[in-house]
Amino acid sequence: MSLLSEFMQKEQQLKQLQAEMERLQNDERLKAELEFKEKLEALMREFSKSSADVINLLQPQGAKASPAKAASATPTGRRKRKLKIYKNPKTGEVVETRGGNQKTLKAWKDEHGSDTVEGWLVRVES
Repeated sequence: MSLLSEFMQKEQQLKQLQAEMERLQNDERLKAELEFKEKLEALMREFSKSSADVINLLQPQGAKASPAKAASATPTGRRKRKLKIYKNPKTGEVVETRGGNQKTLKAWKDEHGSDTVEGWLVRVES
């Protein structure tokens, strides 16, 4: 890339950023958030409190511990297997399974071959 084309590209990016900045500066929601932030910081200075102090005040230790308990509550820690739905085109029979150890599916694979039966896969769901 030549230096001139790089300069022109950067100039275009600068114009786009300036337009975005101007749009944001005129946004009422941003003005309200900035006003809130300024008032909050002034209040924190008045009472000599840090951001961590405010967070701890608003979110007590008991509330922090519960998400960790919920995450460890999963029995095995493994993710759930995807549901596979197979349909036998000859009989119209449908098999839904989350694993390969399903009786009917195994019988189909023994009779028709694994590759053929995998071709009967209709859909996979989470």
